[in-house]
Amino acid sequence: MIKFYFIPIALLCIVFNISIVYAEDINSRSEFIFYMEEKHGFDRQELNSLFDQTIVSQSILDAIKRPAEKKLSWHQYRKIFIKKKRIEQGVQFWLDNQSKLREAEEKFGVPPEIITAIIGVETYYGKNSGSYRVIDSLNTLAFHYPKRAAFFRSELEHFLLFSREQNFNPEELKGSYAGAMGMPQFISSSYRNFAIDFDNDSVADIWNNPNDVIGSVANYFFKHGWKNKAPIITKVIVEGDQYKKILDNNLELNIYESDLEDIGIQYNSTFQDNEQLKLFEFQSEHGLEYWLAQNNFYVITRYNHSKLYAMAVYQLALEIKDYKNKNANILEN
Repeated sequence: MIKFYFIPIALLCIVFNISIVYAEDINSRSEFIFYMEEKHGFDRQELNSLFDQTIVSQSILDAIKRPAEKKLSWHQYRKIFIKKKRIEQGVQFWLDNQSKLREAEEKFGVPPEIITAIIGVETYYGKNSGSYRVIDSLNTLAFHYPKRAAFFRSELEHFLLFSREQNFNPEELKGSYAGAMGMPQFISSSYRNFAIDFDNDSVADIWNNPNDVIGSVANYFFKHGWKNKAPIITKVIVEGDQYKKILDNNLELNIYESDLEDIGIQYNSTFQDNEQLKLFEFQSEHGLEYWLAQNNFYVITRYNHSKLYAMAVYQLALEIKDYKNKNANILEN
């Protein structure tokens, strides 16, 4: 006689390292499906079938509450990205993709080291692009994370739209816990607005095609106002206490050169007339540092709204370019 044993789903989840939240917001999901049917002509039955195959992951909900940018100081954050191996592999990525990087710079004005550093910080040049199914990430955050539900429902809408537009299978695409995808970690709305087919093969593949990744990152920066050959950020000295009045958590440029002397900022840079600037404070291993950001630094923060992230990209880019220049003869032979 064959005996059947009932194994609780919760136990299976532990055994197979699957984390599922049971309290699914069915009403919100049904409303979303109805919206996609009415506005975009999706088939309700097909969407119901798709969502029936998704999970709601507690690990995703846990991860989104503790981003590194909010819990680490600058010197701790810097150690993650400014490492010899990441610099060397950045140079290798540059050498392997010189032609497309040069083409991107000519078309969009974004230098190779910045494009390379973005990809290096985001996914270690494609090695860590995420193992979550995007549909699971967006389903979890759109219907089970009230704090940002509206944002992630919008991203879910974009995800379903571009999957249809590009003829992708939405069940197969993978990314980060927050639904960021491919080598450059584009969220769905960024994919629809900025991803491009940069080698004319009729698909914008940011998962496996470095050509499209390079073009898409450059296009993103260009459309966010990157200025070709313009400075990014410079270290300054502060005196007195007046500068503290302008230190805040905002990223927007908010002062001018005419303000610098009055608030005790000493600098050696030259600025254009009416150019907006921003003073940032960073905690290094040896104390506080002060940096004066310009437009291009602000553009980097449009990719990830964090001064730590933007500084990591900037400094990694400098290290990659410096290493490549110093070892040009060896690397090319």
